[in-house]
Amino acid sequence: MTDALCNRTFDDIVPGETASLQRTLTRADIDTFAVLSGDANPTHIDDEYARGTPQRQVVAHGMWSGALLSNLLGTDLPGPGTVYVEQSLSFLQPVRLGDTVTASVTAREKFAPTHQIRFDCLVVNQRGEKVAVGQALVQAPTQKIQRPRTRLPQLHLIDPGQRLLALVDRARAGCVGQHPMRVAVVHPVDAVSIQGAVDAARAGLIEPVWVGPEARIRAAAEAANIDLSAWPLFPTEHSHAAAALAVQLARSGQVGALMKGALHTDELMHAAFDAQNGLRTGRRASHVFVIDAPAADRLLFITDAAINIDPDLDTKRDIAQNAIDLAQDLGIATPRMAVLAAVETVNASMPATLHAAALCKMADRGQITGAILDGPLAFDNAISLAAAKAKGIHSPVAGQADILLTPDLESGNMLAKQLEYLGGATLAGLVIGTRVPIILTSRADGVEARLASCALAVLQRQARRTAMAPDITVAAEPSPTGAQP
Repeated sequence: MTDALCNRTFDDIVPGETASLQRTLTRADIDTFAVLSGDANPTHIDDEYARGTPQRQVVAHGMWSGALLSNLLGTDLPGPGTVYVEQSLSFLQPVRLGDTVTASVTAREKFAPTHQIRFDCLVVNQRGEKVAVGQALVQAPTQKIQRPRTRLPQLHLIDPGQRLLALVDRARAGCVGQHPMRVAVVHPVDAVSIQGAVDAARAGLIEPVWVGPEARIRAAAEAANIDLSAWPLFPTEHSHAAAALAVQLARSGQVGALMKGALHTDELMHAAFDAQNGLRTGRRASHVFVIDAPAADRLLFITDAAINIDPDLDTKRDIAQNAIDLAQDLGIATPRMAVLAAVETVNASMPATLHAAALCKMADRGQITGAILDGPLAFDNAISLAAAKAKGIHSPVAGQADILLTPDLESGNMLAKQLEYLGGATLAGLVIGTRVPIILTSRADGVEARLASCALAVLQRQARRTAMAPDITVAAEPSPTGAQP
């Protein structure tokens, strides 16, 4: 491909003159045409559906072959200044993923009064089979044009949240033949809280148990046209009582997880962390964001961004182990953990770097297990191999981190929200280290995020069926509406 575009004028072109180009069909080509045209025909974009069709594989939209021919006419023969008048093409057989086709145009007939030229058009695949044939009529330029070839923008197609939705599918598949996990939805007095739990129930992930002021819950459901009759409701006077009762249901094994409704996080956590009647274990609880970021080639885990404000070294050890355990529950056998700081070297005046170095040594001594740790690492070196290489960092974690352990809650929360609002990431979140997981959702969360957060809790349970927590698959049914457990 040259750096300049030069045309052939009407007077220059002679019948029989030809031009051609070759192109291999990729998934990106198919997806791009689907997005631009709005054509959701499963023959073009759905692998599973296409396997049941005669061609048994996703095929290109016919527009793709037509676009190759248009490319030739507009940039090569005649080239810049060409105006399309009409086109007639017959598509003889599909172009499959991986096919390499050759498109060609040949001048057939010239019309002097209008400066129009009719071209024969042909597209053949790598086996010499005709894919498309036809003709195109164009108005050819009359003046010579030479222009620099315009640099086209790079096109990056993203499908937000697909890796998290894959977790939802895994969790749903694991629920087949099993009673859905019962989840106490705490103080769901708005439509958003109710709808999120109902969506997860309809997906087969959970069985919601509503806990909170009955009149307000039913009013919110009625306003949103949601029928709650299929699920039990435990009435309380206010949100404090709802949090306490939900924790009691979890302690008695009647629910396998809690889900935050329309109450403040600290209100729910106060009940969950109560020293006598809460859900504490021998390990400090922490929050993990599981993040599907379009620019990343894998799910990222960020911790802790919601529970521990300024954790000390011992707390960070528990935060690290909680995140490692969750990553393993989700199928990452040996996750890589980057302990983040602002720099990559230990600096006595920067406590985050001292904690990072100590945590790595604790992993060496078996005080943290199941992962490969390195730190301190700055964010760029943790996720970018190029950045790590540029700074001369040689590490099995740098540029390949699965888990990002942040210095404190503020930095973790800002990092996660920046990825969400500036990076287009989809976030799911879970509080772990408690007797049952706690699903924390935000009013701003979409359907995918809410489903994925429920899926995290379900997948954790599926991975820990023999753990010491109550076996909720055989727990007693909750008491009917209006009764206390």
